[in-house]
Amino acid sequence: MNVMHTDGADRIADYVAEIAGFKTQFDVFRFMKRLTEHYGARAFMVLNLPAATSLDLSSNSIITNWPADLISEYDQTALLASSPILTRLRLATAPFTFNIDHVAKQRDARTTDISKSMFERYRMPRGAYFPVHDASGMRGAVSFAGDRPEFTAAEMIELMYLSVHVYNRLAEIRELDNRATDMLTEREIDCLNWTAAGKTSVEIAEILGLSEHTINHYLNRATKKLDTVNRTQAVAKALRLGLIK
Repeated sequence: MNVMHTDGADRIADYVAEIAGFKTQFDVFRFMKRLTEHYGARAFMVLNLPAATSLDLSSNSIITNWPADLISEYDQTALLASSPILTRLRLATAPFTFNIDHVAKQRDARTTDISKSMFERYRMPRGAYFPVHDASGMRGAVSFAGDRPEFTAAEMIELMYLSVHVYNRLAEIRELDNRATDMLTEREIDCLNWTAAGKTSVEIAEILGLSEHTINHYLNRATKKLDTVNRTQAVAKALRLGLIK
């Protein structure tokens, strides 16, 4: 029994160390997919807690592998505003499991059958929510859903601990991205734009009327500011952040 406990603790420690090294939201997305599969669930979502006036789930989701059709149907049916789960997340900070049979009964009569059939159709009738927050006080939640049996107490403890680290890392990545946006100069953005267009340093130098050495200097500086390892990654990240088109 002690060996199993140690193995579990080592696995969680390895997960936490892995999370700390993530550089992009996509890194977190791939990890969450793997974590979801490890715990026998079907889908995950990391979301910011929707404002009281928010009407759709999609704009509050940070990363998720929920089926796109499910999210679209959920929002088109306007299920967010009357969600019992959302109400619970606003009122408490303790993690909890859910079963769609019980949740649906807490809804108004108009949406009871709709929500129940929707989540059963996508084989996501059960799962758990883990309330989290970041250093700025932004509240959110991490959820896992599927058709496996209810999570055990030990699994809930593990997933709560990992959810805190995941949400915190996403906030750190967002902050790093914001800093990179503020720090890049106009010339660095120009060089990234031309690189994205397939131009070499020599060609960019001719276009901008600068030396090849100067262009390489700008690109190397932009690569470092974006916390990437080469100009290809720098271009990819700049595109993702909307710095270049």
